[in-house]
This record gives sequence, C-alpha cells and structure tokens, in this order.
Amino acid sequence: MDSIINRQGKTISIQVEGIESTPVIIFSNSLGTDKTMWDGQAEYFKDRYRVVRYDTRGHGKSDVIEGTTLASLGEDVIDILDALNIGQAHFCGISMGGITALWLAINASDRFYSITVSNSAAKIGQTDAWLNRANQVEVNGLSDLAKTTHSRWFSHKFDYQHNPLAQKTILSLAHTPPQGYVNACRALAYADVRTALAQIEKPTLVICGTQDPVTTVQDGEVIKERVQDSVIAKIEASHLSNIECPDEFNQILSNFIDSTQ
Repeated sequence: MDSIINRQGKTISIQVEGIESTPVIIFSNSLGTDKTMWDGQAEYFKDRYRVVRYDTRGHGKSDVIEGTTLASLGEDVIDILDALNIGQAHFCGISMGGITALWLAINASDRFYSITVSNSAAKIGQTDAWLNRANQVEVNGLSDLAKTTHSRWFSHKFDYQHNPLAQKTILSLAHTPPQGYVNACRALAYADVRTALAQIEKPTLVICGTQDPVTTVQDGEVIKERVQDSVIAKIEASHLSNIECPDEFNQILSNFIDSTQ
C-alpha cells in the first residue's frame, strides 16, 4: 500500500518499511518537504520497528486539500493508523509535524505510546508572518523561497551542498505544490496548543537544535516545562536536525523509545 484515503476522500501518500510484528514508528515531515526527509531514520529503525512515513497533505504525492487546519493534519494521522490497522504507535514529527504530534497527544492520546516533538513549538512563529508568507507564495510561487531555504534549515557549519539528502530535501520544496504550502502556512498561522500542553500525559521527547532560528531552544523548554512526562535533548544543529546530525538524532530517539517500552 502506497497511499490511503482519508476521511475527506482525499489521497495521503505513505511508505511502510520494516517488520510487521514490531512496534510502529510514524514520521511526520516539516513544511515544504516530503517523507524522503526521513530516509536516514527509516534506514536506522526499519530492522527493529515498522516504520511508517507519509507526505503531509498538500506535500509530496499527497492531495492538496482546502480548509487545512492543525486538527485536520492530526486527523490524517489517525486515518493512516486506521487504514493500516495500527492500534498504537510511537509518533515523531519535526516542525509542522512536531506541533501535529502535540495535537495528537492532546486529542488522540490512546493511539500513541509516545510522541517526539522535534524542532517545533506549541505555537510556531507569528500569525501575521504566516499569512503574509501564504499570500506571497500564492502570488509568486515557491522558487524564491527555495533559493534561500538552506539558511533556515541548516547551520553554517553543515556542508549541505555535498549532502545528498539535504539537496534532495531542498529540491522537495521546489516541487511542493504551491497551494499545498499555502494551505499549510494558513493552518500554522492559527495552530496554537500552548494552553493545552498540561493535558499531555504520554511520554514526550522534545528535540531542539541549538542553532535553530525558526523554533528555538526556548520554544522547546516551554513544552518541557508544561508536559509532565517529558525530556529534552539539544543537538548542535539548525532546523532540520534529523538531516544535519542523523546519527545523534537517531540515537536520542532510539534511547527514548526504548525507555518507554
């Protein structure tokens, strides 16, 4: 199965690897990328876990869907679990996928063993900035944004030009459907779970990039302070820490998941 049909009758592209009888880890991509950004994690975990990746709606091979909200981003995940007959899973999301993880822990906690919130926040950025970016992309497309995105995604010490996965991920932004990106920006403009963080009871890992200009260590500390059963890890990286420091990221995530089982 390489796709599922969600509750709105739309197609969500998925990729499933690993051993069927093992625990499931589901990975959720960041804004303007696709499921291939998790190549390094899939390769690392697939020998011990069933690894599920998906393209967030409007990204990669998934349908562009109007009226996107944080709730609908979360509901797509539940629809994937249901379609694959998965009762519970570990969930790891980065940036947009990270705030999706928080929504799931608040609203569908019975479906998850644990959540990992990487390079994210309970409220990412400012509402007006997201709406302005959405309006600009609607008019001008994504080409200008793709030219400078490496400065937000990767730190100056990372040789992104000679890293094949980094290059593929930058290219995925250029190939993201502009309207899919716009819809996600508008969802993020109003996505805010700060007042509900104390409701989260699932084991929670917060991963921060110390060089991340988008979602800061301070953003991660807010989640850590308000979620009772949580731990925080800091990686010397920028926004896409799983690509910049894959070995460290994988070890931190593996140790955390092992500790919850």
